[in-house]
Amino acid sequence: QVQLVESGGGLVQPGGSLRLSCVASGIIFSISRMGWYRQAPGKQREAVSCISGYHGTIYFPDSVKGRFIFSKDNANNTAWLQMNDLRPEDTGVYYCAATSGYVCYDLPRMYDIWGQGTQVTVSS
Repeated sequence: QVQLVESGGGLVQPGGSLRLSCVASGIIFSISRMGWYRQAPGKQREAVSCISGYHGTIYFPDSVKGRFIFSKDNANNTAWLQMNDLRPEDTGVYYCAATSGYVCYDLPRMYDIWGQGTQVTVSS
């Protein structure tokens, strides 16, 4: 059983930065694909980024490319999402997700382990 715990969310002004963390515990060797998702109020959960053996690191919305960086430290079972130049439209609950698998997908149903989420609010 793997558990994921996110942290690092908060309130930030437009143009600011945040770094989200995702710490995994449990049977870590089963994880081969990780992703970050976000969900704005009244909207569906949206894929932000994914790391897998086949794709490496990819970013799904064009709006985050060049601003967000997804990195992972396998030795410490931790992943991060560095978010720079934040915009109001980045506001939402951000979730870390993990599963076995070699290929990235943007579909939430392709992940079976989820963290509780951390709120990110970008506002002046």
